[in-house]
Order: sequence, then structure tokens, then C-alpha cells
Amino acid sequence: MAGPAAQARFVEGNLFRHVAVMALTGSVGLRAIFIVDLINMVYISWLKDAVLTAAVGYAGAVMFFTTAFGIGLSIGVSALVAQAVGARDPALARERATVGLVLSLIFGTGFAALVLILLPWIVPALGATGRTADETLHFLQIYTLSQPLLILGIVGSAILRSYGEARRAMMVTVWGAVALAALDPVLILWAGWELKGAAIAGAGSRIVMATVALWPVWRRIGGFVPVTGWRLRGGLAPLFAIAGPAIMTQMATPVGQAIVTRMVAGYGEAAVAGMAIAGRLTPVAFAMIFALAGAVGPIIGQNLGAGQMARVRRTFREAVVFTAIVIATVSAALFLLRGPLAGLFHAEGQTRDLLFLFCGPLSLLFFFNGLIFVANATCNNLGAAYQSTVINWARHTLGTVPFAALGAQWAGAAGVLVGQATGGVVFGLLAIWLAWRVILRRTA
Repeated sequence: MAGPAAQARFVEGNLFRHVAVMALTGSVGLRAIFIVDLINMVYISWLKDAVLTAAVGYAGAVMFFTTAFGIGLSIGVSALVAQAVGARDPALARERATVGLVLSLIFGTGFAALVLILLPWIVPALGATGRTADETLHFLQIYTLSQPLLILGIVGSAILRSYGEARRAMMVTVWGAVALAALDPVLILWAGWELKGAAIAGAGSRIVMATVALWPVWRRIGGFVPVTGWRLRGGLAPLFAIAGPAIMTQMATPVGQAIVTRMVAGYGEAAVAGMAIAGRLTPVAFAMIFALAGAVGPIIGQNLGAGQMARVRRTFREAVVFTAIVIATVSAALFLLRGPLAGLFHAEGQTRDLLFLFCGPLSLLFFFNGLIFVANATCNNLGAAYQSTVINWARHTLGTVPFAALGAQWAGAAGVLVGQATGGVVFGLLAIWLAWRVILRRTA
């Protein structure tokens, strides 16, 4: 079949440009949805109820878990489809896309059900108590119901990127953001539903995302193959050979975030609110860094499938350079805008202090998190997914708990965040070194 399904766009041309374009287009979609999520936080802060702002912070730790599961599945599906595209086998790519979507829906639904059952135990474990715990629980119960739709949107978007369809992949989250932007003020402020309104608006946006993702997948790859039991069983092993470790890798981040949330909770709702605002600003400010996993993976996958090993190595190096440029630029902007940002969120006292900390040294140290993203994407697509799993878990346990605990003794809530970032420096350097060893071994 002619068209994108039969093309391997990344096996020729300037690699830095490919990385930049894929990251930029991917980040537009991510930033669109996260900006609206940030606006969501702004609306909540305007209610001038620290309990509600803190509840969003606690909920964020759980939301990371459910989203991370979908991202892990998308990494597996994307790697398999990209390799088939690179090998110029459109029939295999179409089969892998279909099976990947169906299996993602099945396992995504099961995971969402498990989270729903465990929520009454998860929320108190994060440190939430009283009315804050109640608000957090009600928000998450509504949010989690729509999680399978979000997973379909994430996986569908990853499939489009595997074909080099960056613009169409971007539109998945852009239209999701548009839907959320339309629903948020109506349900949060006008209807007076507060956090309940935010959760319902999120569910509406995920319906839109799933629809916008699946339609071009069907149109661009010539339809889906018939889904049979033997195809699903045959697809399980190759998918989870990559997705299994990728899911475990992605799960490390929310585990680390949950640990930090629990530590910060001991310093009061103002501290949790400051952390929550910084947590919402992070994906908006560094959307291009978050998009690197989805950008680098298809480029490496296509060149690996085409046997162009020199380009695989160069992709890795160009991604590291790109990360440094983005971090330096964004950190400077955050520092200059720290005052207006604090005013936007009505941040005062400890909440303001933590926000200023994020807009200063912590934003610069995010470079090392970017190195981990690049290393993970590289390892996942070169058959060393276990390595990225080990690094990510080590970073969010050994690289979080002792560093954050020492920081807490030194400077309270601010010390927790500084300690967390310091651990990222150590493990970011380790991750990039190990990923380069994998590249040399795999492309020799």
C-alpha cells in the first residue's frame, strides 16, 4: 500500500531535525493537554481553598500511576510498529497496530478496575486526611473510570508517530485539550462542581482523544486486521517483551512521586499545594523533554529495522544535545516569570517559596531527568528494556528516598524537593552511560 504505511521517513535526512521536529510536534500535543490541566489548577486555586489545591496534588500521584501504565503499553506497541515500518512490511505493521490496540484496551481496563478497588487504601497511604482525603477520593473515582479511553488515545497516538505521522499524533492531545478547555470553566466554576467538575471534564476530553487517535490510524494504515484469539495470543509475547519492562520503568516515576508526596505531606497543605503547582508546571514547561521518549523511539526503531546502525548512534547523541538546549532555554524563562506565576496561582508563604525553588535551580537540574528519558527510549528500542527498568526504579527509590530524607532534615519541604532532584543527577549520568554501552553492543 502506498503512503505513510510503506514509508520509513527517519532512515535518511538530518537526525537532529528529525529529533527536534518529532519532539516539538509531540510536545505541542502534550503541552496542549497539560496547559489545560494547569488551567484546571488555576481554576481550583481561584476557589481559595487550600484543601482542594492539596487534593489535586495527592490525586496527581495516583494519576501518574494510571497514565504511566498507558505510556508503557504505548512504548511497546510503538517499537514493534516502527520496526515493521522500517523493514517496509506494511502488513506486519498493520497487524501489530491492531493487536496492540486491542491488548492495550483489555489490560488498561483491568488495571483501571484494580486502581478503583484499591483507592480507599491508596489515598490515606499518600498522607491525605479528613476532608482532603474525601475530596481526593471522589475526584479519583470519576477520573479512573475513563482511564481505558486515555490509554487508547495514548497508544493510538504512538502508532501514528511510528509511521512518522507526527502532526496527526499531535492532534490527538490538541483536540483533547480543546474539549477540556471548553468543559473546565463550565463544570468547575459555572456549575459549581469544583473537583467533581474537573474530573467529569477530564472524562469528556478522553472520549475525544480516543476518537481522534483511532480514526487516522484506521484511515492511514488501510484499516485494522481481523481480531482473532490466535493473533492476540501471538501478540502477547512480543508486546510485553518490550511493554512489560517499559510499564515497570514508567511505574517507577509515580512511585517516586508518591514517596515525595508522603514526605511533603508532613509539612502541611500549603507545602502539598506548592508541590502540586510545580507538578502541573513541569510537563507544560518541559513538554519537549517528556516528548523525547516518543520522538527518539520511532527514529531509532526505523533505523534499527533498516540496519542503519551509525544513524542509531547519532540519534542518541543528537537527542542529548537537544535536551541540553531545551533545558537551558526553558529554565531561563521560568526564572524570569517566577513572580507572575506565583501571582497567577495566588501562591503565598510556603507555597510561593516552593514555586520559586522550582523556577530556579530545580528546573536546571531537570536536564538529568531528560537524560534518563533519552536513555530509556534508547534501551527500550534496542532490546535492553530491562536496563531502563532497573535504572528508573533505582532512580525513584535509591535515588529518591535517602536524598529526600537528608534534604528534609536540612531544609524541610524544600529540602525534600532538592534531595529528589540531586538523586536525579546521579542516576541521570548513570543512565546515559549504560545506554551508550547498550548502543555500542547492539550496533557493533
